Amino acid sequence: MRALFNSRAKHDYLSDALTLLSGWTREGEQIRRTLVIDDTQHAALTERVKVVADALHLRPEISRRADSTQIRVGHGSGGPLTEGEVLLAARIEDAYRAVTES
Repeated sequence: MRALFNSRAKHDYLSDALTLLSGWTREGEQIRRTLVIDDTQHAALTERVKVVADALHLRPEISRRADSTQIRVGHGSGGPLTEGEVLLAARIEDAYRAVTES
């Protein structure tokens, strides 16, 4: 059975989901995360994120700065944050755990 959400309930649902993703901060209609990982872990994380992002038809911004990796998910054009983008953030967390635990 599918549940129908009006736009207000959908916004609340996404906000609730974001609170479960520790380390992610919301900046307007984007979410951001900084991960302290080495170059090898960055490469592995980027490959894993690419697979998931391609499946969801999303394009996160991933950049390397000194000893950290910065990730941004969302629209810079002012579009609302979507369920897919929050899902991508959760999958990025899974990938981060996988590359740092191995």
